[in-house]
Amino acid sequence: MTLREHIIELRNRLLISVLAIVVGTIVGWVFYNQAFEFLTKPFLTSVAEMAKDAGNVKTPQLTFPGVGNALTFRIKISALFGLILASPVWLYQLWAFIAPGLHRNERKWAYLFSGIAAPLFAAGIWVAYWTLPKGIEILLGFTPLDIQNLVELPDYLDFVLRTMLVFGVAFLIPLVVVLLNMLGVVPSSALARFRPYIVLVIFVFAAVATPSGDPFTMCLLAIPMCLLFFVAEVITRVLDKRKARRAEELLAD
Repeated sequence: MTLREHIIELRNRLLISVLAIVVGTIVGWVFYNQAFEFLTKPFLTSVAEMAKDAGNVKTPQLTFPGVGNALTFRIKISALFGLILASPVWLYQLWAFIAPGLHRNERKWAYLFSGIAAPLFAAGIWVAYWTLPKGIEILLGFTPLDIQNLVELPDYLDFVLRTMLVFGVAFLIPLVVVLLNMLGVVPSSALARFRPYIVLVIFVFAAVATPSGDPFTMCLLAIPMCLLFFVAEVITRVLDKRKARRAEELLAD
């Protein structure tokens, strides 16, 4: 395939991806109320828990900072869900453009790691969404008495998305460790030797990466990461034993 044909193929695949995102954005606009309810539920849950103990104290509220921000916020939410809804289309277009240049063995490993990465990333997002109400409640608890805490919706959306993204990416780190081991970069013996320091780094990463910064959210990110790291360490140990066995068989031959 010539360079011009590659460029034409890339243009066509980008066009299909953009059209899919536009269609997904329209669907997101139609179901905006459901999407808005999904995103604000952690905040409302935390506020409801605080209201039980607050009595007559003013509870926090979500607000828009200006006249036109409600429209901007709806467009942003619609575009975000359009990007998510269209992800099977644009991910396939990306893969279809890259796959012809890969060997059969490379494609096999790409399918394997993609199949593992997607559930791990989704699990990280689910844990983030599950921890958000408690994390928000802890942070809002620092508001002084008789002070009304008005949380702007754009800032709240950024906070929720950052939390989900951090949790999703963090859950992929053990998969990266296994990949580096398969490439011969990180042996299992090194992982075992530096295990205490790696656990410490995980907790430091969780403390720095979580937007809320509260100990509850930090532990709910760090503990699953540690468990996933231990699983990755066991997998790398098995892989290294297989490599050693194959090397011995080659030497014997």
